[in-house]
Parts: sequence; structure tokens; C-alpha cells
Amino acid sequence: MINLLTHTVKTAKRTKTIEARSIKKVIADTTVMEKNVGYPTDAKLYQRGITTLVKMAKVYGIPLRQTYSRLSKRSLVKANRYCHARQMKRAKKEIRRLKTYLGRVSRNIKREIKENAEMQFYFSEILKITDKLLEQTRTSKNKIYSIHEPKVECISKGKAHKKYEFGCKVSFVSTHKEGIILSAKAMHGNPYDGHTLKEVIEDAENISQSEIASIFVDKGYRGHKIEKKTVYISGQKRLTRHFKKLLRRRQSIEPHIGHMKHDGKLGRNYLKGTYGDKLNAALSGIGHNLRLILNHVSPKRKKKVFV
Repeated sequence: MINLLTHTVKTAKRTKTIEARSIKKVIADTTVMEKNVGYPTDAKLYQRGITTLVKMAKVYGIPLRQTYSRLSKRSLVKANRYCHARQMKRAKKEIRRLKTYLGRVSRNIKREIKENAEMQFYFSEILKITDKLLEQTRTSKNKIYSIHEPKVECISKGKAHKKYEFGCKVSFVSTHKEGIILSAKAMHGNPYDGHTLKEVIEDAENISQSEIASIFVDKGYRGHKIEKKTVYISGQKRLTRHFKKLLRRRQSIEPHIGHMKHDGKLGRNYLKGTYGDKLNAALSGIGHNLRLILNHVSPKRKKKVFV
């Protein structure tokens, strides 16, 4: 993927979509790439854990004392209805019942595969997820938010319309003038923006094969540890009129990220695991560069004349 992104930057230079000197000034920003998961609640996670274990037990021929398939579904419906009616004591009772069902099914499978090394290998991953799901509390760290995507993170970006997003953070570096993406990197572990700057700038220099001199960022990058380069942060004082004008253009990366989310499949990631996160982020940057290049080289649309 890095090679493909490098080729798109080379093509942009060759077609004069960007000039060589444009790479010296860049804009860096981060966004959240949401994973293809539903909004996680305890009730849904417990019920999904039960159905997953029961299906796997059926596939591998493991007998269960009770599957709780109908009972768990009924408890989930009741919990959702009680929550909707703000009857929280009744809702919590149904959620505890779902947790009990999940624990019973999990322990039943563990007893059945205790002396079977092959089955232990097949069930090791899902049993680890269910054990962590049963142990986690509201204040736990590195919680499970999805059964099929256990590496999903809960990220708060301070948006009024969407308080929490479930996926991973993606960092982008684009040219200051044209918006060509020089680096698109998925950052796991929800790192602080300022701590990611050095890594993504080095990645952008490797991809563009040019040295970056000036970086324009927002206030989320305060406290960065990057040297030998000039970093301009939004709201910075004591700047000349020229650099104030350049800094005002920092927010031009926002519509480019918006285009990647709506047109480049960055808005929802359907690829599996952490490798799928990195792949989808890189492909979104590649697709965005190709759209900008095609827009630059394609002739202006002429009105068709029908004879």
C-alpha cells in the first residue's frame, strides 16, 4: 500500500498536479475511522456472545446442557423495552440474567473441551473474548466493544452530534496547497495527536521522497516532540501576515477528509482486524489522490452537440 501511495505522489508530480516545492509545506490532522459495528451495549454483547458460542458448539459437535437461545433473545427484548421506558431496575435485572446465561454456556464449553487440545485451539480466541466480557466493568480499560472485532476502540472527539465513535484513529498528512495525501496511517491505542506527529511526518517524507520544512496543525498537536522543522499551531501569536495567511489555510484539510469519508470508504471500515484498518486508511488516501489527479488532467467538459 505504501508503494501505491508513493506512485500516486510521483504521478501527481509528473502530471503537474502538484509542484515539487509544494511538499515542503504540509498540513497534518487526525480523524476517526469507524468500524462496521453496532453501538455496543452490555445486553447486546452478552446475547451476541451466547449466539456465537452456541453456533460454534453446533459446528464442532459439542453437546450443551442448555443453549439459552430463546431465553437470551427474550431477555434482550425485555431489556431494550425497559430501557426505552426508563425502567432501569428491571432492565438491569434482565442484563444480569443475560450475563448469567453467557457464563453458563462458556463454562459448559470449557468442561466439554477440557481434555481435547484441538477443540481448545479452536475455541481459545472466542473464550478469551467472553471471559474478558464477563470480567469488564464500566471503568475497565481496553474493553470489548464487539465480539467479531475485539480490537475496536472507543474514541471521543468532542463532537456535539456524536459523543463517541467506535473504530480507530487515522492520521493524514496533505500538501498545504493542493491537498494531495502524503501519508495515511491508522494509529491504534487512541494515541494523543501530538505524539503521532513525528511518526507520520517521517512516513510522509519516505513516501514523497522529499524533505518537509513547515507543518501546519491544530491545537490538538500541542506538546509535540519534533525538531528541525517549523510547526505552526492554530491560534499561535507573533506571526507575520504571510504566515498568518498560511496558518488560516490549515482547515483546508477538513473537506478533503470529508470527501474521503463519503467518497473513499473512510466513513465505515468493513475490513477485518487491525491490518484491515491500516489497509482501508491507505486505500482511502490512494483513491483521493487519484481523484485529484484525474480532475486535474481531464479536459474541461464540453457541451455535446447532437446532429
